[in-house]
Amino acid sequence: MFDIEERTRVRDELIAAARRDVDIVGAALVGSTARGTEDRWSDLDLVLQLTDDVDEPAVVARWTRSLDDRFGVADTLDVISREGVRYRVFLLDSSLQVDLSFWPRDQFRATEDGFRLVFGQANEPTSSSGPSSAQAIGMAWLYAIHARSAIARGRSWQAVMMLDELRDQIITLLCLRYGLNPWHGREVDRLPAHALEALSAGRATSVGSTELERSRQVLVRHYLTVVEHHDAERAAALRRALEEPVTSC
Repeated sequence: MFDIEERTRVRDELIAAARRDVDIVGAALVGSTARGTEDRWSDLDLVLQLTDDVDEPAVVARWTRSLDDRFGVADTLDVISREGVRYRVFLLDSSLQVDLSFWPRDQFRATEDGFRLVFGQANEPTSSSGPSSAQAIGMAWLYAIHARSAIARGRSWQAVMMLDELRDQIITLLCLRYGLNPWHGREVDRLPAHALEALSAGRATSVGSTELERSRQVLVRHYLTVVEHHDAERAAALRRALEEPVTSC
């Protein structure tokens, strides 16, 4: 298990390597480090600005080999952003997560709160659009009706998955209402106590059909209440379609 000292050492070594790399002209820290909220369990997020006309896959491969040689890499995962920027997520042997993103020179900028420029020159910042309440409302009712049909068909584990997805969309809507960040549950624990209690009440205590249907009904009622704060007319229409219980459990 990594400790704070190791994370600091890895961060410092990566920044020093970026300064030496002729294919990199800028770097910034993002995430909890840049926001000043880093704790014992925080990962490490470093944004790298590439030179013009660089061979991005070659740079990524070279950095991957270097991290493995220096720190030991258990696995990697590539995530591509909406802008087409590659985030390579490293799981080190010590369990430390290191996120390196490789940005074209003209796209290197802050896209969310928490961007600490280490060296180089960043472009004008942009704001992340974040999740859409309209999309979350739609995805939630989709999961709700799939949960209903899964319960009726006796597919208990499919129902569990659909109820979990429904709950995630409710959480997104709640966070949007209260101005919190739902991404990866970052600020979910800051929701008001009554909202968290309602979410807790909606968790199924078993995979039996009766308990799953109870969970579904609680979550659907909670969902409709939350939707009313975003779109009362839409909530009324959804109520007509969603409140009928499953009768074939």
